[in-house]
Amino acid sequence: IHGESATGQTVYLEPTEVFAINNEVQELEYAEQREVVRILMELTGYLRPEIENLKQYMQFLGLVDFIRSKARFALKIDACKPRWSEQKEFNWQVAKHPLLLLKHKELGKEVVPLNIFLEPNQRILLISGPNAGGKSVCLKTVGLLQYMLQCGLLVSANESSTFTIFKDLFIDIGDEQSIENDLSTYSSHLINMKHLLGHVNKMSLFLIDEFGTGTEPQYGGAIAEAILMELKDSKGMGVITTHYGNLKELADKKDGLMNGAMRYDLKKLQPLYELEIGKPGSSFALEIAGKIGLPNRTIENAKKRIGIKQVSFDQMLGQLQIQQTELEKAEKKVLTREKELEELTEQYAQLKGHLESQEKKILNEAKQKANAIVKDANKEVERVIREIKEKKAEKEAVKKQRERLDKLKEETTVKEQFEKAQAKSDEIKVGDFVQLKGQDTVGQVVNIKGKDAELSIGELTSFVRLNRLEKVTRKAYKEQGKSKSFSGYDYVSKQSEFNSRIDLRGMRAEEVIPKLSTWVDEAIMLGVNELQIVHGKGNGVLRQVTRDHLKSYREISSVRDEHADRGGAGVTLVSIN
Repeated sequence: IHGESATGQTVYLEPTEVFAINNEVQELEYAEQREVVRILMELTGYLRPEIENLKQYMQFLGLVDFIRSKARFALKIDACKPRWSEQKEFNWQVAKHPLLLLKHKELGKEVVPLNIFLEPNQRILLISGPNAGGKSVCLKTVGLLQYMLQCGLLVSANESSTFTIFKDLFIDIGDEQSIENDLSTYSSHLINMKHLLGHVNKMSLFLIDEFGTGTEPQYGGAIAEAILMELKDSKGMGVITTHYGNLKELADKKDGLMNGAMRYDLKKLQPLYELEIGKPGSSFALEIAGKIGLPNRTIENAKKRIGIKQVSFDQMLGQLQIQQTELEKAEKKVLTREKELEELTEQYAQLKGHLESQEKKILNEAKQKANAIVKDANKEVERVIREIKEKKAEKEAVKKQRERLDKLKEETTVKEQFEKAQAKSDEIKVGDFVQLKGQDTVGQVVNIKGKDAELSIGELTSFVRLNRLEKVTRKAYKEQGKSKSFSGYDYVSKQSEFNSRIDLRGMRAEEVIPKLSTWVDEAIMLGVNELQIVHGKGNGVLRQVTRDHLKSYREISSVRDEHADRGGAGVTLVSIN
């Protein structure tokens, strides 16, 4: 019997048959516990000499685990190691709140980055703007990223950002009212400000949300202004959010303070969550009230009570923001077009390179084909001579082979636009038919005076240097007359289309002379008196080549530099008799 119930009506019995078995089970459990203790003692004795090493291993593994955790978290938030400055200043680019970033990643949304800076001459930033516009998130981003860096964590900002180290971080965010301690919202803020003013210094960073709120605006604004001036004198750095107009005005007037605004889209009446430093923001309370659906008469009544001056100031801020948004859109369009232009320029350069390589390839293939044609022609000639010799110059055989050679000649001859004269002497005489090198116009030599030839080209007469002429056959002269006589050289059209200014910049010296010769010859024939040649300054090679070539013209009376205001030595002016 093991016991009975409280009433004595129930008795707890253990049957005699299982009594011995239960005792055996109990003894086995005790034996198991003794064996476990023995094994643990033996294992402990075995490991006791390695206790110091094990402690070091545990510390090392903990450190590795900590570093790995930091690295994994950094990968999640796209963090990096920013630049560090010993000066009390920071300049953050593309900074993002890490927790907001993780949440938006899950939702597939983008986080609007924060660009913010503080420096010795502008130590305190006052951020204003509409409610739910991102002021508090901006404040928390600054505090969290700064604390992360000082704890040895990588931060979610661009690697070009500059951070610094602060000895103290003071934060007043949220409502700390307490019934137990008899503290209101405003009282709790004042206690925090009391602590801040007693400990802040030039090594401190302070962050204050909704500065001065919680009491009557007239007195709250005055107290906030007094506290702000003491914070400025402490040389500490800070970011403060506020709606008070007197604080915005103070930031514009005092050194060491600067305004910032959370941007707001007035057309869509929604926040942009972008911080703009340098100007104060507006709460856009009237606009938001209108969007919510407050009656127009109520809004108009509110405007009258606010006063014309304040309403005009808010409207001006809104208009400035709209203009700035439009300018930014226009700037983005310009940048996009510039990028497209760069891409087109790159494509053009690639195409030019491709065409040049194709040109070389085609020329090489043409040379190879020409060599093959010449080789085949030589073989054919040798074969014809051999057959003529074998058949002992029979009349029919010779005629037949001559016909074959004429046919081969027709197949391999390149037709030119004008047939060049095959004169025994290259000397040009009076009565010869000639053309300007590089041009199609053909004329007849009427007279020769020294190194100049007088040409008759249709109804025109012109003087040209002999070294710029080449002889052609009478047939070429007649063919030109049939195709276009001289009516093909439309004097009036040429004169109207002729440009008295030529740009040689970017050309090689060997490219300049043919182009310049053609242009000057045409100017002389058209009777142009003044020419302008743009060759640039550079190292002076194009200028020297140009002027050396112009010396060969008897028709040119003077060559001089352009006025310094219009190009100077980079432009040559030419006067023609």
